Amino acid sequence: MKVKKNYIVSLVLLILSVVIGTATSAEASTSDNSAGGAACFTYNVNFPENQMGDAGYFNLQMSPSQQQTVSISLINPSEEDIVVEIGINGAKTNQNGVLEYGETTIENDASLKFDFADIVTGPNTVEIPAGESRDLELNIQMPETTYDGIILGGIRLQKQDSDEEAEEVSGSVVKNKFAYAIAMILQETDTAVAADLQFNQVYPGTANYRNTIFINYSNTQATILNDMSTEVQITNQGESTVLYETKKTQMRMAPNTQIDFPISMNGEQMVAGNYTATILVTAGDQRWEWSEDFEITQEQADEFNERDIGLVQEKGIDWKLIALIVAGFIAVVVFLIVVIQVIKKNKKKREKAERLKRRKLKKQHNA
Repeated sequence: MKVKKNYIVSLVLLILSVVIGTATSAEASTSDNSAGGAACFTYNVNFPENQMGDAGYFNLQMSPSQQQTVSISLINPSEEDIVVEIGINGAKTNQNGVLEYGETTIENDASLKFDFADIVTGPNTVEIPAGESRDLELNIQMPETTYDGIILGGIRLQKQDSDEEAEEVSGSVVKNKFAYAIAMILQETDTAVAADLQFNQVYPGTANYRNTIFINYSNTQATILNDMSTEVQITNQGESTVLYETKKTQMRMAPNTQIDFPISMNGEQMVAGNYTATILVTAGDQRWEWSEDFEITQEQADEFNERDIGLVQEKGIDWKLIALIVAGFIAVVVFLIVVIQVIKKNKKKREKAERLKRRKLKKQHNA
């Protein structure tokens, strides 16, 4: 009997594990590292004679067709040889209104005449022996055309294979990355250029796997736009009730770049329909306003709702899952009842057979 009971308990546990399942989770965090410890090298900008001001980055006064070589000293204080990867990129503007100098998926704006990455060139890597320094030389070839405003970009410095320098934290592997970004401004004249924004489009999408509406607009001039504020309200077309709104301040835009400004849908399901975006962008005494109608198709709504992890998680705990768990539990209970009934029935049969056997023996003994 004890063996049978243990068998039943094991079988029940097996069924429950199949029906309900198990889940595990892990968390990882990284500790702060100092710049030198994380990058394993330091740098010094070697400013040429045409450097303007005392900034910690290149700000060079140039002329049309001018060729020039500038350098950055890379210092390796460690006890092993290292290789530093070099990235040369034109400045872009990310969704938060922050200037980006690294590689991004942000496209160049149509207003960009001179791409920084075409004007400034250099090696892909620099090898630095242990305890020594090497100069990274950057070649500048200015365009022949005279222009007002600035060309803005950055030099990204990162130790090679730093992606592979991983540490195990709480059972998870964490990869630490660290890079320097050094800005470079190139200009030919002192003529002031005022920023001018141009609306491009409004469209639905996802940001961080959440339903989002994006407003795309451009800074079409060769100047940085500072202290920019953006405010957007989304309504149903022809109505005044605000469905979604976002306001962000202290933004910046790089010269001749575009921004995809996000308006969160607050975790709600995207619904097909016709909408209006009311947009206000300000910077100092400059002001731009647009009111644009747009449509979210049923195909778009279905596509982005499938991508929204919040909606997917909500769908995960649905009636089908609950019904499956309940059905599994009922099946286990019914199985237990049937097994217990069979055991009781067999026990009664054995007891009855024992009684009949004892009676038969007793009669034979009396005879």
